[in-house]
Amino acid sequence: MEKLQILYEDNHLIAVHKPGGTLVQGDISHEISLLDMVKDYIKKEHNKPGKVFLGLVHRLDRPVSGVVVFARTSKSASRLSVQWRQRSITKIYWALVHGKMPRPSGRLISYLKKRRQKVSLTDETHKRAQEAALSYRTLFVKGEVSLLEVNLQTGRKHQIRAQLAAEGCPIVGDLKYGAPHRRDDGTICLLAKSLTFLHPTRPETIHIEAPTPEWAL
Repeated sequence: MEKLQILYEDNHLIAVHKPGGTLVQGDISHEISLLDMVKDYIKKEHNKPGKVFLGLVHRLDRPVSGVVVFARTSKSASRLSVQWRQRSITKIYWALVHGKMPRPSGRLISYLKKRRQKVSLTDETHKRAQEAALSYRTLFVKGEVSLLEVNLQTGRKHQIRAQLAAEGCPIVGDLKYGAPHRRDDGTICLLAKSLTFLHPTRPETIHIEAPTPEWAL
């Protein structure tokens, strides 16, 4: 487990960098999660007695890296959750993909359906279809791969992974969605690069950015 990397902290919220391969929240595997790590950090750093409150307001897929924000109070958790539901948060991702997009920039609107642990594109008339929207621009093309900046406008499960794969550009390392090979560490080249949102208790815009990984240089 990598050392916890704090990106932002105050009395109301804390943002950290999630390494690829780390669970945001614990599951039946009982592996240590990012939530556990942040609680432990707060308990030790601030000498908190008893149980530490930490509100989970969003998640990232296990193989994805990047910015994760937690709420340190119930009021902040409630107010941040509202912003996520209202889609008022700016969510920027970087994705290293195989090939290059048909156009250097654009917007993708698709309809997704979930089946077990994977999603796929479907017709909007499908009874379980969920609309998925994002915009993208190409940052660079190097040989057989491209780096894309994605502005995620909805937050569907595996949305970026499925939509880019449907365009013939699966994310590097993402075997589940058509990449030709896995990465040695099992992660994929998808980074939650930044989050921009309104602070939950004061009229201030907060912008939090993750460090740039080697694969994006």
